[in-house]
Amino acid sequence: MSLLVLILSVSAACCLGFGFVLQQNAASHAPLNDFLSPRLLLDLIRVPRWLGGIGLMVCGMVLGAIALGKGEVSQVEPLLATNLLFALGLSRHQTKKPLGRQGWSGLALLAGGVSAFILAGRPKGGDAVSDPLRHWLIIGIMIGLALLLTTYAKRSRLGAAPVLLALAAGVLYGVQDALTRVSGERFGEGGWGGLLVSWQPYGVLVLGVSGLVLVQSAFETAELRMSLPALTAAQPLAGILCGVGFLGDRLRTDVGALTWEAAGLAAIVTGIVLLGMHPAMPAGAKRTEPALDLQRR
Repeated sequence: MSLLVLILSVSAACCLGFGFVLQQNAASHAPLNDFLSPRLLLDLIRVPRWLGGIGLMVCGMVLGAIALGKGEVSQVEPLLATNLLFALGLSRHQTKKPLGRQGWSGLALLAGGVSAFILAGRPKGGDAVSDPLRHWLIIGIMIGLALLLTTYAKRSRLGAAPVLLALAAGVLYGVQDALTRVSGERFGEGGWGGLLVSWQPYGVLVLGVSGLVLVQSAFETAELRMSLPALTAAQPLAGILCGVGFLGDRLRTDVGALTWEAAGLAAIVTGIVLLGMHPAMPAGAKRTEPALDLQRR
């Protein structure tokens, strides 16, 4: 991995982590009757703190897109998962709570898992799969899974909804990252003309808006520790699956490498859960109270 890809990916993770905390601070006060509705975005757009969070998230997505253009999806995605470290850092600054054993354990597992996966797998680029059926099959499975999770979340409302919506959003964001990589290749080959006549950039836009509605609905209904771990864990897994499935990313497949790759992914997910459930994560508003006026924020 080049130093530039590392710097871009970690910088993107920093912007995303800070942005998620600011978004949740605002969305936790949104009216519940906007749950899973585009109206939620129209309400939140009036909140300066939410706009600041969105600005940071956009910066993170741009930096991530540049990193994806210069590296492999299977390299960049695990590094983007470190956004939780930065989210916890900002939350800890707000709550003044120490990391403790749980925080340090989660940090070590996440950092160690990312290192183990990249060092063992040694992701490399290869020739993208030309069969469109395989592209659409993998993308269709991902989108279908996100729709299924969203359907169950809508039925459960305030029960398991935050976790399910965050998982769905993470899956969509993983596919979005893969399509961002393809869009960058289209732009490199044919400039704006080649980019605008392909469907991938429009897919990036649709997935981005859909994921944003899901994420804000998850942030709206529960504290950050209920949603951010699921979001952070699902995105790299979906992105790696797309990268290996149809973008041509290659990982080492001998028994030793596969063992360490699996252990690395397991450590990443475990570290994400420990950090995401840390008491320093903001609790947000109590949803048993009447909806608050967003303009107070």
